[in-house]
Amino acid sequence: MSWDALTAWGPKARRIERLAGGSSNDVWSVDLDGQRAVARLGTRSDADLSWEAELLFHLHGNGLVVPVPIPAEDGRLFVDGLVVMRHMEGGPPQTQADWSRVAATLRELHRLTRDWPQRPGWRSSLDLLEARNGTRIDLDAMPAEAVLRCRAAWARLRGRESAVVHGNPNNPANILMTADHVALVDWDEAHVDVVDLDLVLPFNGAGLEGEARDIAEQASAAWEAAVCWKDDYAELRLAEVRPVGTRP
Repeated sequence: MSWDALTAWGPKARRIERLAGGSSNDVWSVDLDGQRAVARLGTRSDADLSWEAELLFHLHGNGLVVPVPIPAEDGRLFVDGLVVMRHMEGGPPQTQADWSRVAATLRELHRLTRDWPQRPGWRSSLDLLEARNGTRIDLDAMPAEAVLRCRAAWARLRGRESAVVHGNPNNPANILMTADHVALVDWDEAHVDVVDLDLVLPFNGAGLEGEARDIAEQASAAWEAAVCWKDDYAELRLAEVRPVGTRP
């Protein structure tokens, strides 16, 4: 997998500058013979990338503002791990009103994907009550007590709605807003899970209260601890997850 694949989008396709893309991908702004776009090079499987592309076209077709893939000259939506996507305009949410708009957009995402299949290779938080690993999560790498705490937090999600979750919407860099739209970008962690995990937002933008808020916050902290294990951020998130048997 290399940037040589960019030539599939035309002989004049070129990289412009590197963008923030997290630890799993190399992300650049690109020029496609005068058209500005964003290209992401990673190691995801073809099945994984197909799942993401189908999801984004489905959401776009139902009115959500998302970075749909731009096909290569031969019609392929990805080539050797490279995906080229529509450039999105906007800036990050800043106010409580902004984050309330983000929450409304996330709830529309969840409504549109209630019966969506799981992303290949992924596990949901409820799956991990029994499973030991899935994509970026390896519970065998965590201390046994930490696994017990995470699983206790996820167990409280039983019976709650599941759909596609964005996976990292509380990062302002993943939201591009204008007066007219809320665009959700960076779908690398999207998968099917309990929707509460998407609704722990700055300013409590989703308006969660009482037990519902506690369940969501605990489950979200446990998820991020498991996904990022073991770095300083993961340990900070794990510290927010109550020991088993402790009441709020």
